[in-house]
Amino acid sequence: MKYIMFEDFSGAPMPIIFPKRIDFSEMREQIPYTKVLSAGYVSLSGTGFACHGESKSLEVQARPEDAAIIAAKLTDPDL
Repeated sequence: MKYIMFEDFSGAPMPIIFPKRIDFSEMREQIPYTKVLSAGYVSLSGTGFACHGESKSLEVQARPEDAAIIAAKLTDPDL
């Protein structure tokens, strides 16, 4: 799966996860948040989430903290 990490209107990171067949730029056009923090690919293994890669079209890459943010949002969506 792909993801884009946005900064939401309150300044908190907000991940959007979507299928690989959708381009990063296509997904970016659909989301109203103004700032993109990072983007790349996310996978789940026995040890948890892992993020890697980049979006050349958005000119950002995966960050080390992205996996923990995604895990926290999926565990408690109210974060």
